[in-house]
Amino acid sequence: MKFTTITKWEFKGTLKSKKFMMIFFLQLSVLFLMIVIFNSFVANIESETGIAITPSLNGFASMDVQDQSGLISKYVNPDIIKVIPSNYNNSLNNTVNGKTTGFLYVPGNADQEIQKGQTVDMIVYLDASDPKNSVVRGEVNSTAKLISQSYSATLTAAANPQNTTSPLINQQSTGESLPLQIIKKVMLVILLFLPLLLFGNIIIDSIVGEKERKTGEILIAMPISHAQIIIGKSMAVALTISLQVAMWLIILLLAGFHINNPLLVLIFVVLTSIPIIGITTVVAAYSKNYKEAGIGLSIAYIGIVGFLIVPVLVYISRKSFISNISPMTIVMRLFSGESISLGDYALTLACIAIVSIISYWIAIKLFARDDIIFGPRPSILRLVFDLVTFKRY
Repeated sequence: MKFTTITKWEFKGTLKSKKFMMIFFLQLSVLFLMIVIFNSFVANIESETGIAITPSLNGFASMDVQDQSGLISKYVNPDIIKVIPSNYNNSLNNTVNGKTTGFLYVPGNADQEIQKGQTVDMIVYLDASDPKNSVVRGEVNSTAKLISQSYSATLTAAANPQNTTSPLINQQSTGESLPLQIIKKVMLVILLFLPLLLFGNIIIDSIVGEKERKTGEILIAMPISHAQIIIGKSMAVALTISLQVAMWLIILLLAGFHINNPLLVLIFVVLTSIPIIGITTVVAAYSKNYKEAGIGLSIAYIGIVGFLIVPVLVYISRKSFISNISPMTIVMRLFSGESISLGDYALTLACIAIVSIISYWIAIKLFARDDIIFGPRPSILRLVFDLVTFKRY
């Protein structure tokens, strides 16, 4: 008997379960509701007359400014940078102490120098340890370029009397603002990964249920190894997740969401489910009842969600290579149509493989212990010692 037999049993049993079907359709209902709310938020943000929620995201990056002329600070996009008027000494101290992302110093006679066609030296101090420093640098550069182009147009118009139109300095935005990127990209990737966190109860019921129903002895008596039992049960959950993720992806596409590379997106989301199932299996193998499993699963999923989302936010503010350690980052880049190097793919796949191997190895070792399944459990410290020392049991 191979693990595929266990997979077939578990998968068929899951699909025939009325409880599962009810949960399945409830999850789809939640998806439809989230799509409606998501579209409503985005529409309000992009509408000039709608209720905008971007002010609540102001301060994502802040910058102290000493600019008596008001040339720069007046035209910095407030949706991206929070400008704080200050003086030289206080601003440097704020930057060093991490109270602000950067400090911009503009000479007091900058407007006069620009009108004379002279070069104005502005100084930008940035906190190198703050990943948002690239946001401040980019906004300062784009604002300075905009002012330079405007004054160049003014000088050209003055040299040509036939041109009676006075050029004005207008704030122009290229692409989406940072808050809008966070909402649209991060929320969409969360929608895609949400099914992975909704099926923990299946693997818990599959393993802990064997203990509750006292059917573990019968299962172990069959001609199949402990590893095949764990892998078979896990693959059944992975198939179920794949089915729902595919359905969610189709629904999102039909709802009008622009998703590039949908097949690759589906593959990486499903691959991410494998280590998550492995971690869930570890919790289930150690827990003696549903209550313990529920508490352990809640704690584990807090760590999993943090590991998935935090690198995504870091990548949006600063495109670092290490951010690709989270599969969410790769998925977000895929559906955004970005060019991804083989090294970025390799980092994500390596992380998935390492966590999967470790989690399933621990789950199999725990499941193989008779005292874990049928009797008193050793302490967590004892288990860690046994696993680290590769003790046989």
